[in-house]
Amino acid sequence: MSLIGDGLDKAVQKAFTRPTPKSAGTQMRYLVKQLGGTRAVAQMLRVSQRTVERYVKDQIKKPRPDLAGRLDREVKARWQPQIRARAKAKAASTGGIVIDTRARLGYTAPIGSTDQDRIRHLTVALPPVHAARLFDAQEQGASDARLQEIAAEALKEVYFQDGGRRAGSLDEVRFTDIEHLEFDL
Repeated sequence: MSLIGDGLDKAVQKAFTRPTPKSAGTQMRYLVKQLGGTRAVAQMLRVSQRTVERYVKDQIKKPRPDLAGRLDREVKARWQPQIRARAKAKAASTGGIVIDTRARLGYTAPIGSTDQDRIRHLTVALPPVHAARLFDAQEQGASDARLQEIAAEALKEVYFQDGGRRAGSLDEVRFTDIEHLEFDL
């Protein structure tokens, strides 16, 4: 489970214009249509092809909790791809992204400064450049640690250095012990 990656996905999902299918049958039918057959859906969800066919025909109505989670996640990952792409493009070009976090933040700086890391609650609007870096890294399959580094660099520039107006000698920002993280476009 990727904390930052999931947060970015949830932010993009807020841009959906229609709700995702709720029942297992409609979710299964949507996936069958997207992937072009019951065999591909069965392999992706790690169930038998016959089980998928039963959901499609509404012979089974309520999936097991683990299957329900996989099914919901796969449908949301494929739902409204054009809306998803448009929301990412807008955030990466003009809108930027807002990060709301409660985490341990500190920095490496010259001797004599107060660089002690501590739990902080921040709500910061990140410029489009940082949103683009986050979305590009996510698209390329970056690990959660790499996404966390990119978010830390963005917080360093926007929050600690205030766009270059202060703390010019700041070296590295530590962004750890994340208790809460939420993105908004």
